[in-house]
Amino acid sequence: MLTPTITHVIFDMDGLLLDSEKIYTLLNGKILERYGKKFDLPLQAKMMGKRTVESAQIIVKETGLTGILSPEAFLEERERMLQVLLPTCTLLPGAERLVKHLHANGIPMCVATATCTDHFLLKTQNHSRIFTMMHHVVTGDDPEVKQGKPAPDIFLAALRRFEGNVEASKCLVFEDAPYGVAAAKEAGM
Repeated sequence: MLTPTITHVIFDMDGLLLDSEKIYTLLNGKILERYGKKFDLPLQAKMMGKRTVESAQIIVKETGLTGILSPEAFLEERERMLQVLLPTCTLLPGAERLVKHLHANGIPMCVATATCTDHFLLKTQNHSRIFTMMHHVVTGDDPEVKQGKPAPDIFLAALRRFEGNVEASKCLVFEDAPYGVAAAKEAGM
């Protein structure tokens, strides 16, 4: 049986290329602590790969804060802290080496992240050596991304932006979240 040839690569970003999830974990925990709630791994797992507003809705609902804290108020409070902390994101071990290897071997790559454009720019401002090797970036607030992961929207948008008519089955997705894996599979990758 022949193995399909991989011609293109799509990377998720948070928790895969950048060690940014610890920042969200810290801030989500700080906010919830004021309400006597905890930000734990099961709650974090429900949010991974979701767009910002969806994540805030999950936090408020799952912690029983509906009617006490709105998703919008949660996001406003967190945003102030994110502006300071997101530029401190570091690359995860092996990320730079892998991206450079793929680039040196002529494999077109892109990023497909649920992160909004503003946060993408904050997180990556100190890592241009990696992100300039990407053919393109698709963020969660892109007009083509109607639904967050596990819907395949973000990966299908990323696929369409590569040059030529790239087959989904020849595209390898690097993803750390179960919703992201489901989205990639739904996209035929």
